[in-house]
Amino acid sequence: MSIPIAPITSIRVPEAVQPVTQSGPGGGVFKSMLDAAIQHVETNSSQTNAGQSVDKFLSGESEELHSTALAVQRAELEFELFLQVRNKVVQAYQEIMRMQM
Repeated sequence: MSIPIAPITSIRVPEAVQPVTQSGPGGGVFKSMLDAAIQHVETNSSQTNAGQSVDKFLSGESEELHSTALAVQRAELEFELFLQVRNKVVQAYQEIMRMQM
């Protein structure tokens, strides 16, 4: 028993997936989002807080060891997460560039 092949109708792509027109060479929403994420990591307050916490602990101020360790670990985890996301973005870009059209 064979099933007849129906013609392919046009597929409506949701607005969230529509290609974005670039505002200029190298522009676009993705680039601005990536730049914002990089800026957030560069100006991250958790790294500053971790440094201040270590300084307070070493100088003998009222900073406890466990809060210092938590602040340092939080800053380290945030940075590692950013590096992993960056690696995945670069890997996806390289994979797209290898695709043949």
